[in-house]
Amino acid sequence: MTGCNLKPYLNAGEGIVVNSGIQTWYKIEGEGSETPLILLHGGPGGTSYYLNPLSALSDERPVVFFDQPGCGRSSAINDTNILRIEFFVEQLEQLRATLGIAQFYLYGQSWGTALGMEYYLKYPQHVKAIIFSSPLLSTPLWLKDAAVLIESMPDSTRRAIAQCEARGDYSSPLYNQAIMDYYKLFVARKQPWSADIDSTFANFGTFVYNFMWGPSEFNSTGILQNYDCTEKLNRISVPVLYICGEFDEARPETVKHYQQLTPGSELEIIKGAAHLTMHDNPEADIAAIRNFLKRCENN
Repeated sequence: MTGCNLKPYLNAGEGIVVNSGIQTWYKIEGEGSETPLILLHGGPGGTSYYLNPLSALSDERPVVFFDQPGCGRSSAINDTNILRIEFFVEQLEQLRATLGIAQFYLYGQSWGTALGMEYYLKYPQHVKAIIFSSPLLSTPLWLKDAAVLIESMPDSTRRAIAQCEARGDYSSPLYNQAIMDYYKLFVARKQPWSADIDSTFANFGTFVYNFMWGPSEFNSTGILQNYDCTEKLNRISVPVLYICGEFDEARPETVKHYQQLTPGSELEIIKGAAHLTMHDNPEADIAAIRNFLKRCENN
């Protein structure tokens, strides 16, 4: 696609991008000629429903939501031969090219930060700045964080997790209750959970998650088990904002480590929030993103 074919703005609405027979659903909120923001949800397989609070940013620019293949409103996937990070990178690139976006602000959340990082390393010319929200940039560090957080929980919860993990019994009611207790502390603290979070779990891409990560929240047996891009963070040459919650499962200490490895990057810790900062404290989360984008445009 040549520069002369690029659209000066995006029109709000929903659509489907088809690449090699795989359909990727997307939705654009907001219109205008300001640099668009493309949102990469977590998981893998998490769907974009829970990112809906970020539509507040569409008053200043187009915001592009999409469900990565294998979950939500996009094509289901049961072919493990294609489930690689590179596959998701190319699906994002196809979406960008189809929409005619020359440059965009990249927002990744959780697993979406790993995807965003790999996209940037291959297609840096299209990324104007990056927001890494509650990042998964190193599986070993993620698992260390989980171990620390589990140790802060009651003895009965720790025992249930340890015993069920040892047996590989992920369907046990005790295990599922322990997972929910963990989620309410370190994933989404604000109760009750929103309809967006409920829709995320209802449309979750379990097959993708189990193959790429594994069936356990606290241990990775999938293809991401050795993922670590920390040594590449110094290659980033665009502005970067790190965001995490005060009680995030991506612990602030670890996110600070990533930030220190990334030249010129910034860090914003969202008070009172866990992993889903846009759910627990949307006002502070949206303000941090909005102010960062304004700084990028003024430089």
